[in-house]
Amino acid sequence: MIIILFAITLLIVVKVLWVGCATGGLGSFDSEKKGIILRANYLTSKVATSPQGLLDEMTNGIGAQFQGEWALYSCSMTTAALANIAILYPQNKDLSIKYIGQIIDIALSPEIREYDAYSWMEDPMEGIYGDMSHISYYSHIAWMISRYKQIGGDNRYDDIYHSLCKAMNRRIRQSPYLNLPTYPDGYIYIPDMLVAIVALHNYSCQYDGKYSTTVNMWIEKAKTDWIDKETGLVASILLEDNGQIVMPIRGSYSALNCYYLSQIDSEFAKEQYDCLIKHFKQSVPIDGIKEYHNTTCLMGFDIDAGPIIFNLSPSGTAFAIGCATSLDDMAYRRQLLKTAEIAGSTVTWFGKSHYLLANWALVGEAITLAMRKLECVIK
Repeated sequence: MIIILFAITLLIVVKVLWVGCATGGLGSFDSEKKGIILRANYLTSKVATSPQGLLDEMTNGIGAQFQGEWALYSCSMTTAALANIAILYPQNKDLSIKYIGQIIDIALSPEIREYDAYSWMEDPMEGIYGDMSHISYYSHIAWMISRYKQIGGDNRYDDIYHSLCKAMNRRIRQSPYLNLPTYPDGYIYIPDMLVAIVALHNYSCQYDGKYSTTVNMWIEKAKTDWIDKETGLVASILLEDNGQIVMPIRGSYSALNCYYLSQIDSEFAKEQYDCLIKHFKQSVPIDGIKEYHNTTCLMGFDIDAGPIIFNLSPSGTAFAIGCATSLDDMAYRRQLLKTAEIAGSTVTWFGKSHYLLANWALVGEAITLAMRKLECVIK
């Protein structure tokens, strides 16, 4: 018993020292620069490879559809991280442009878009002039291209960018509720729609206000028609046929909604952030965002939230880092990054750093790196 207690105590001491060392530089983008660059080195080595190489990094047990979706999200979030690095640390701009171009090429490959093609029984790029939704795939590609152009990338993706935004705008305006389903199952996932709205917003800023009317209409509808009465938060999921809110408000979706809104409407995003903190913030046993505000889940798993332990949502907590960063709540940002370190455990070697959890979910590493830097809004 003494030996066991000693071993447990030793592990706790080692973990405390580990977390202390790993989080000692938190507080400013200058002090965090080295760690951020080392994480970017790791991510680019895993993401900017080949389409099949990236798919092979995704967890096998989640099935081909979610492997493809997670691969696309890894591309999207790695692009966001690299674009922010280029703006925060200009000496890295050329390298960021190079890798983002490689990542866009991977995301455009038949291997990555297969998950969406299988769901809709149509290749998304071949159906760009049709009527199928494909909103999740289109929006991430368009968002990635908008960030590529923001930091000085060339015009090689312009034709695709124009076509994607035109298709998204047309289909959104044709929908009676300005929303499109991610998959042909009758559900509208608001975080997926928000990627499209952010992409159209960025396009509007880059091309003389084109599609800004659609962006403004969507935001106004969100403020009036899709607010949950109990929490004040924008809905997580709507029904396609009547636009009604279904299922409970989720911490992971709400944190991601807030992050995307901060790229379009900072005042509305701040209101949403305050509601998120009020209803979903949890401080015991560690700081983070709960997945459910009105029920207890001590142990569970969700494909979007990840493993839920003691109510905490891994993806909700990660996305909240982005909310806190974008809305300048740096004190809470620091607390959330400590939680990420406690759960993830950073390892560093050969000029690369990553959380050990990235060995299981690379997309989590990409999300956390994208969220920890100030998102440079296109205006």
